[in-house]
Amino acid sequence: MYIDKFSNYLKNERNFSHNTIISYRKDVEQFLFFLKKISVNLEFSSTKDIRKWIIQNRDSGLEPTTINRKISCIRTYYKFLKRESKVSYNPLTNINLLKIKKRLPVFVSEKSMYDLFSKVNFSQDFKGRRDKFIIDLFYQTGIRLSELINIQITDFNIKTKTLRIYGKGKKQRIVPVLDSLITHYHNYMISRNHIKSEFIFVTSKGDKLYPKMIYRIVNKYLGLISTISRRSPHILRHTFATHLLNRGAKLNTIKELLGHKTLSSTQVYTHNSLEKIKKIYNKSHPRGQ
Repeated sequence: MYIDKFSNYLKNERNFSHNTIISYRKDVEQFLFFLKKISVNLEFSSTKDIRKWIIQNRDSGLEPTTINRKISCIRTYYKFLKRESKVSYNPLTNINLLKIKKRLPVFVSEKSMYDLFSKVNFSQDFKGRRDKFIIDLFYQTGIRLSELINIQITDFNIKTKTLRIYGKGKKQRIVPVLDSLITHYHNYMISRNHIKSEFIFVTSKGDKLYPKMIYRIVNKYLGLISTISRRSPHILRHTFATHLLNRGAKLNTIKELLGHKTLSSTQVYTHNSLEKIKKIYNKSHPRGQ
């Protein structure tokens, strides 16, 4: 009900990404199917019905993080319906998100990242140079997968040594890049000079790279230097933030580089840094021996 209009609202007014809109549509459709199954009209749905829906999701084995995403989606959906005068109130107003056990972000050690760029043999052809540039870009900027895919040639400014990134909600941020990354950029661009595309990262046929391919690239090379089970682009984002924090970078600076809206999203990395401080303290303090 009103799903197409809701999708347009997410796209044009909330600036949600294409993938997020697809996810929201799916969640709304599943929620409407639930209401139909319990014989409740959307206009007359209550907080009690919402709680039943949450319990069903929990009993079906969904993780709390997934359920919370669905709750946020349906809350946004009701806000939209209320604005459009399709419902009189939002039954999720007093619904809280489920408590989630905090897990420390997984990251790759500095030594392993050093080995990746100094010991791993990247081929000197188009694919090898592209893959090395991708890995280093993730590590040097903490960029998200969706952000990397959409980088255009005009976003890379060699003169100022900066990269323009369009994050969530099309919010723009400028991040600095090191000379080593610029070298990878030059090497890669030379190898792809026969390809005409506005996007930097492309296949050998000139098509824009897609998420699964980048996952495979990252998984392949991290698997050569690390034994961690999770080897995704997001792990390199965690690695970027953790290594900066361990070397003295301020939390606010890391927040801006990552494109986080609030500092609370960035503070999760302080837990990793605290574990390192504890080890150093216990090893160094006379009473720790």
